[in-house]
Amino acid sequence: MWSIVGHKWAVALLHRSLIQDRVSHAYLITGSPQIGKTTLARTFSQALNCTHPQASERPCQTCRSCELIKGNNHPDVRVIEPDGAYLKIDQIRALQHQVALSPVEGKWKIYILRQMERATTEAANALLKTLEEPPAHAVLLLTAGEAEALLPTIVSRCQPIPLRPLRRDLVEQALTKSWQVQPEQASLLARLSGGRLGWAIEAREKSSVLELRGQRLDKLVELLKQGRAERFAYAEKLSRDSDALREVMGLWLSWWRDLLLLAHNSKATLTHQDRSPELHSLIKKLKPEQACQALKSIRAAIDSLDRHVNSRLAAEVLMLNLPTLDTRI
Repeated sequence: MWSIVGHKWAVALLHRSLIQDRVSHAYLITGSPQIGKTTLARTFSQALNCTHPQASERPCQTCRSCELIKGNNHPDVRVIEPDGAYLKIDQIRALQHQVALSPVEGKWKIYILRQMERATTEAANALLKTLEEPPAHAVLLLTAGEAEALLPTIVSRCQPIPLRPLRRDLVEQALTKSWQVQPEQASLLARLSGGRLGWAIEAREKSSVLELRGQRLDKLVELLKQGRAERFAYAEKLSRDSDALREVMGLWLSWWRDLLLLAHNSKATLTHQDRSPELHSLIKKLKPEQACQALKSIRAAIDSLDRHVNSRLAAEVLMLNLPTLDTRI
């Protein structure tokens, strides 16, 4: 059902709403970056405006409407993204003007609003008015990292669709079958992806993704040998980009998990199997409780970000809690 890897329950829910003609006026699709939120929203848009005579067969992926949506050219389906760092009120006002008009070609006017957590307060409040009195022919598909980052009044007016990370084998299978990735590389990308197929695909297509991952791991090991000044300088650099900060913390979390597995002689497969020699060398310089504490500190930092604690403060606290390696060893 639909050309989407995993997220079967979400696909079934949306498909059922289409078949039963019980489409909501607004949906909130949440989940980690590159987990498939926009792909799901776009495919649902195709299903809504697909011209196949049987609703159960939508989206057909071959009709004019499906092709136009796939190419971002359908006049009734718009993707709205943050303008720079924020989703701004002018963008929402333009949406409000357009959504009031009847569809040009399809049955529905559909708006995919990506990264709603980046909406300014003014933009979020303006959108709320549309959600309270939506036109009968409109469907709004909001995406965000988490529902808690949005106004409760916005969340309450949307059908929630929280996406979870995919199983590793699903990601690996998709890479080998649909993207012709060699088995060994597919296995590595699936482990590193954390269940995010979009990340794995990007890493397959752009060598810079894995290069950046290597640089960030190298920096972590380097920081373990450095003092407070160097650590705070890196914390300040990271805090300038909240997305990068979260990405680094997620990466470091998987690194310390691997170290903790090694500390306890676990037979579980390492996420960073390609850097196994380095991990084995590093764990010899650490105590198991240090690895455990580092893991807890990163989780605490991520939790702080989720609670909207100042990003620089969260990063600095994390840097202070990372263990220090004895460079003489």
